[in-house]
Amino acid sequence: MKVEKARIADAQRIHELVNSFADRGEMLPRALSEIYENLRDFFVIRDDHGVVIGCVALHINWSDLAEIKSLAVSEERQTQGLGSMLVEACLKEAKELGIPTVFCLTYKPAFFEKHSFRRVDKMELPRKVWSECYRCPKFPDCDEVALVYKFEDA
Repeated sequence: MKVEKARIADAQRIHELVNSFADRGEMLPRALSEIYENLRDFFVIRDDHGVVIGCVALHINWSDLAEIKSLAVSEERQTQGLGSMLVEACLKEAKELGIPTVFCLTYKPAFFEKHSFRRVDKMELPRKVWSECYRCPKFPDCDEVALVYKFEDA
């Protein structure tokens, strides 16, 4: 299996996958229109039949900051390293683009810490990163953990 940039035909499946976790309160839900509008942010992994079984987005916030979001892997395919492959694809692209810092907000901080992200206080992040928080049912009482990855050569 390999990580690829998402295609327009993947949007519906990305929507289903992300919102299956959002329905359980494990991530922010995404409208199908938002996925289409930001499709270029997404990477996917497909199974042998071409069905998307994992996705992630790398969203650029500013010249020096990008966010990893909407990381989701099908329940039956978890613990196979697919999430790690998706995160590594995001980090590779951020480095290629010259973005020195990548952050995420998550309920699974240990997963990101395995990828050299470090925990930070959410208040250390620029205000711009909170642009979609108003849609979250937990706003303003965010209980996600903020983590940051900084490239050593940045």
